[in-house]
Amino acid sequence: MGLKQGPQLGWVFFLYWSSWERIRCAVAFFPTESFRLRLGCMSNQVRVAVIGTGSLGKEHARIYADLAKAGLAEFTGVFDANPEAARTHAARWGVRAFASVAEAAEVSDALSVVTPTVTHHAIARELLSLGRHVLVEKPMTDNSDQAQDLVRLAQEKGLVLQVGHVERFNPVFSYLEQAAPFPKFIECHRLSPFPARSTDIGVVLDLMIHDLDVVMAFVKSPVVSVDAVGIPVLSRSEDIANARLRFANGCVANLTASRISPERMRKIRVFSGGDHPVYISLDYRVQEGFLYRLARDGEEESSLLRKLLSAKESTIVSEFAGKRIVREPVPINKDEPLKLELSDFVACVRERQVPKVSGAQAKAALDVAFEIVRQIQASP
Repeated sequence: MGLKQGPQLGWVFFLYWSSWERIRCAVAFFPTESFRLRLGCMSNQVRVAVIGTGSLGKEHARIYADLAKAGLAEFTGVFDANPEAARTHAARWGVRAFASVAEAAEVSDALSVVTPTVTHHAIARELLSLGRHVLVEKPMTDNSDQAQDLVRLAQEKGLVLQVGHVERFNPVFSYLEQAAPFPKFIECHRLSPFPARSTDIGVVLDLMIHDLDVVMAFVKSPVVSVDAVGIPVLSRSEDIANARLRFANGCVANLTASRISPERMRKIRVFSGGDHPVYISLDYRVQEGFLYRLARDGEEESSLLRKLLSAKESTIVSEFAGKRIVREPVPINKDEPLKLELSDFVACVRERQVPKVSGAQAKAALDVAFEIVRQIQASP
């Protein structure tokens, strides 16, 4: 006669097994997260799954597989509206291809939603309603009311709701936060060729949203005015856009985004004030950049030969307008931002922490993005 997975038999095993086996037995017979939390034996192995295996979803799957291999998570499987795509990626990583979002949620604690923007709200809401933690890719939703609904639901249920603004996990941003504490003027350029994906939204929600999130998190002051312009070129929505933001603390940010550029560029330049003013130019893509500052006592101007032969990792001192200016490469420990983002998501779920990019923060950036789009669409 086979084992009956019911409470009575479960407690028989629970009483007689070793302490470790008791925990395993309880988790096996009572698989709900709420029971495991009450029992005090919540596994450190967060069970994760991916909803959507497109160009970005497959990267989520790759990294979750790496985390599972390192013993940092349990990768349960993937779901895609295209069953063949789901089976292909599931076979590659040795996980399950789920038949539905609900089936994925049934065996997972936390899920990445990497699907077209118009589906984000419905899928994320279903998962949150089922008591699952969610990382939803940017843009969070395609309207503000839906974003607020997800934020409210996550808060009511005490769940992690993280949004995939990956540049916040770029080592470039970590350096910027400590090197430029008093930003006065910020300039961002995010350019790319016309994409094969995300054409259901314009360049503001596709690309500029990254810089909106970064700048708002960096400045830490309310946006008081927005002035924007943009035009469609290859699609029905804007393909190139520029926005000027003014913050309550006086900082100004100028953001340019284009998806019709012959080159790729993801750069941020910051002028920071205070007692020690600096200018910093950083490249998100290569995770490199330079800091410019006034020279300290003893820092003499570099020779012409040194200036001519200087490598990008060299510090150079130049004379300008009667002052000595130092250009020095910034010390950045390079790493893959998406890997850092998903690792942080898993850690937040495991430790019940508020994520670095919470739903509320993402909604704030989204609201500014919607105002930019409104101004662009209202212009003649």
